[in-house]
Amino acid sequence: MSERPLYVTRPFLPPLEDFLPYLQEIWASGQVTNGGSFHQRLEAALSEYLEVDHLSLTANGTLALMSAIRVLDLAGEVITTPFSFVATSHVLLWNGITPVFADIDADGLNLDPAAVEAAITPRTTAILPVHVYGRPCDVRALQDIADRHGLRLLYDAAHACGVRTAGYNLLQQGDLSVLSLHATKVLHTFEGGAVVSPDARTKRRIDELRNFGFAGETSVVSAGINAKMNELQAAFGLLHLQHLDAAIARRKAIDACYRQALAEVPGIRCLALPDVVRYNHGYFPIRVDDDYPLSRDDLLSSLRDKGIYARRYFYPLICDFPMYRGLPSAEPGHLPVARRVAGEILCLPIYPEMDDADCRRVAGLIRAARPPASPRSGRRS
Repeated sequence: MSERPLYVTRPFLPPLEDFLPYLQEIWASGQVTNGGSFHQRLEAALSEYLEVDHLSLTANGTLALMSAIRVLDLAGEVITTPFSFVATSHVLLWNGITPVFADIDADGLNLDPAAVEAAITPRTTAILPVHVYGRPCDVRALQDIADRHGLRLLYDAAHACGVRTAGYNLLQQGDLSVLSLHATKVLHTFEGGAVVSPDARTKRRIDELRNFGFAGETSVVSAGINAKMNELQAAFGLLHLQHLDAAIARRKAIDACYRQALAEVPGIRCLALPDVVRYNHGYFPIRVDDDYPLSRDDLLSSLRDKGIYARRYFYPLICDFPMYRGLPSAEPGHLPVARRVAGEILCLPIYPEMDDADCRRVAGLIRAARPPASPRSGRRS
């Protein structure tokens, strides 16, 4: 019998019988969207869990980002990272904004504050950092830059649900923070997102935008969109939230298993854990450098041949896609750290249903790698 395939992440799915009472309640109510009971309950429960006062659920994280950009009235240029999922920059293009890519920090893999400050021009209106892999950005340095230059600060916190920091709430930094509740995240609603606002007035504006701009039954006050989360998504999220602490604990155990098993492998570098009160362990990235007998891409192929579907999060860089590569900030020599990291990064499978044997299997294959007979492929300069 062949061993089961392993993916970078596998969506949490509770026993169907646990979800059936929620479905029955939705069917009995007849309300499947438009701010129904489960939407209200999840919004309240998630706000309490994340220790924030003003949270707005959306149908997905991209719509959450688009709504946040509209509320902040961004225009011109926005400085962001090339090392992220494409949605981070796509939302800027959709709003007629020019992304300006700045380099990342070699250790944290988030926007380098010095590179951000160097990228500011008279057209810059905001900074859009990403807490990559849930690892907190240098929020104090970025806030200082934003304050001194009169810029808005919008955080893409897609990976950061469940991360807890000492002395401040990560999701209450900057002007707004946006979460993803997509199926690949530690907490998901199949598809979903959320905006964390600093006050009730801003939340009200987000809530209006996600519902076509309606403010009451007959009053439309802005050109909004349909970004509402439906009742099925919200009900699943409410159920999933009950399991989140246990899921993060299991992810932490898998993380520790990998670190122990890969500690002495030349050319394989596990990222240091961030200095936080609690990390969510949403991803397990390694860096594959020249001391390893295979290139990163050869290792990826070798693992996939054995049913282990690791992913190159994030490769290529966003700035290398056709709609961005013509930008001055996308020039090959402008982002040396991001390019090096994108050529080395590989995310290994990690999700609560994995067991220690799964982890040891992946690590064992990485340890057992041998140099290829043919010239190495896939190494980026």
